[in-house]
Amino acid sequence: MSTEPVARPHPEPVVLNIGGNLGALVVYWDATQLDTPIEISPAGHDDDRQHQHVLERPLHGQTFYAAVFDQIHEGPHTLWVRGQPRARNVTIVAGQVTELHWEGTDTGSP
Repeated sequence: MSTEPVARPHPEPVVLNIGGNLGALVVYWDATQLDTPIEISPAGHDDDRQHQHVLERPLHGQTFYAAVFDQIHEGPHTLWVRGQPRARNVTIVAGQVTELHWEGTDTGSP
């Protein structure tokens, strides 16, 4: 699906740059969504997007599938999957990690 190196497990720690007016977001999803890019944009600025892929993340004997965003300005955001809005008004709080759990939800595939 992508040319980025996402097909392997990613056991390495994730370092998040948060604080000041920046927060982070972790979106947990299913294994079937491995390599799916998720985009995020500030609310009202739909064309100002950045993306992360859903990666396999083994941790303490469990495996999670998640996209991790850091350095996200606080405030409401929109999440996009396959060019369509998946969630609007996702609130990022400065200095904190927001978590969304999409496990078992519709993929929104065309």
